[in-house]
Amino acid sequence: MALVGAMGVFPRAVPRSPAQSAVPQTAAISVDRLPQLKGELTLYLGRGEGGLYENVLKAIQKRNPDFELHIRRGPTAALANSIVAETRAGLRRADLFWAVDSGAVGLVTGTGAAQTLPAELTQQLRPEFQFPDWVPISGRIRTLPYNTKRLTADQLPSSILALADSGLSIGWAPAYAAFQSFVTAMRLLEGDQVTIDWLRAVKRRAKNYAGELGVVMAVERGEVDVGLANHYYTLRLKSGKPEANVDLAFTRNDAGCLVNVSGILALRAGELPVNFIRYLLTREVQSYLATEAFEVPLVEGIPPPQGLPPLDTVSPPTLDLTRLADLRPTLDLMRKAGVL
Repeated sequence: MALVGAMGVFPRAVPRSPAQSAVPQTAAISVDRLPQLKGELTLYLGRGEGGLYENVLKAIQKRNPDFELHIRRGPTAALANSIVAETRAGLRRADLFWAVDSGAVGLVTGTGAAQTLPAELTQQLRPEFQFPDWVPISGRIRTLPYNTKRLTADQLPSSILALADSGLSIGWAPAYAAFQSFVTAMRLLEGDQVTIDWLRAVKRRAKNYAGELGVVMAVERGEVDVGLANHYYTLRLKSGKPEANVDLAFTRNDAGCLVNVSGILALRAGELPVNFIRYLLTREVQSYLATEAFEVPLVEGIPPPQGLPPLDTVSPPTLDLTRLADLRPTLDLMRKAGVL
């Protein structure tokens, strides 16, 4: 889907009847079937994805001339903490919160401030991503990017815990938020002692990088054999350099193949916030995020990004994603292990 800026997200606006928003859907629908948005909303938007989320928001506003969207931007965790503080003070400055990870969503939903959403809205999502009070928008999979000149996929362990004893050189980004969510998942699934032992063992063979794109680039250059990173960094690198010496491998049923998500929740009741969320689940937006951001679409009927296997073939662990909000014990554990 070739897109140029915000205007490539949607086709020309066509006014629709508000009654059409109530039609039950079980798969991605076109934006042409949605009602026009009218009124004002304030969105707290977590930073991320290089402006692609901004393109979506600009396209929504352009398509709806009677709709005004006020956006407060900032780090996802900081915005979540602001909403929690505002809620405790009896204030509501945000009508919607779009977070780039589910841990921040969990921090807010834990206050009870999120509004319950219509079942016909959440049922558009794959069953494992249906929640009563928030909507996952797109996913990212933890992967093992590996250097294809040094290794083949079958030489990599299928267990993330086994990576520590694999003898491979490893690239990681411990200060990166996505990595910390991964460690949180490991801690919740395996326990603190197993996790700290794993961190200490990997640290002996690991090279630190500032971010996970840096990890993938280091793998491709051959600085390390394998890395720990979200899937889209590898796909983005290969989209600009098809001959790159890097490919993706996946562990099975553990934190090493965790599927984390960006997500949105409504803090204000009424049709307008709900109808805004509908736009993010349309075929156009889901396809845009898959083709431009290489994120995993979570609505039925949208193909995954090129170079990524279907989500059904990946074996992520069973874990309530909102529990990833429990980050403080993770940071304490990582400091104790000497990796922060």
